[in-house]
Amino acid sequence: MALYQYIKAPPTNTVAVSIRKGKSIVVSFLLMSIGAAVLVWAMWPIVSFTIITAPFLSAVVSPVGSVVAAPVIFAATGEGGADYTNPNIWFPTFPQKKIVAPVTVYSSSIPKLKIKDALVTIAGDDLNKSLIHYGGTGLPGEYGTTVIFGHSVLPQFFDPANYKTIFSTLPTIKIGDDIFINYDNITYRYQVYDMVVTEPNDLSSLEQKFDDSYLTLITCVPPGTYWKRLNVKAKLIKPPST
Repeated sequence: MALYQYIKAPPTNTVAVSIRKGKSIVVSFLLMSIGAAVLVWAMWPIVSFTIITAPFLSAVVSPVGSVVAAPVIFAATGEGGADYTNPNIWFPTFPQKKIVAPVTVYSSSIPKLKIKDALVTIAGDDLNKSLIHYGGTGLPGEYGTTVIFGHSVLPQFFDPANYKTIFSTLPTIKIGDDIFINYDNITYRYQVYDMVVTEPNDLSSLEQKFDDSYLTLITCVPPGTYWKRLNVKAKLIKPPST
């Protein structure tokens, strides 16, 4: 007697199987499309800045060894575990100076970027809490260059009220745009006249010019990376004499 036997399976519903396979293919294609769209969404700001914008803003690296820095606005992220929210590690050969002054904080507004009354701390050490005026650089309204650092991430996450993302759209500023600094209850209007991309070790952004009052804003570019530095340079616009 046989210990087992074969039983013919009932006929398979080929239509139902085809439908299930079709649904699986559609779902797989949809998931791949979403993944590709997210990748393009994240990479496009980096690619577009590198290919379209950066070539027009490139500058020759020209390290400055013995200059007095000015207030710069700077944004960056970490490399190799380094905490780039601390501005003291950005220029180890030219550390910022801790100064004693009656005014230690002031505010900055950039209408083009919808930034209003952003806190700026003189010789501060945490870009998560405010913009940082690099200690030892010129004061707003005085002869010299004011240098201020600010943080940035991908521009899709820009929030003008969040200091971790506040300079994410700085590359969109244009020559002729206004930057306002309220220092010691006096509002100074600066106007952008130049934009330059430099290498991370380039100290020219700290260079002082004493023929007028200048402002330099600095952040990392391409957006969301720490590869290079964007320097936005502005000059004080004096009110017309009466």
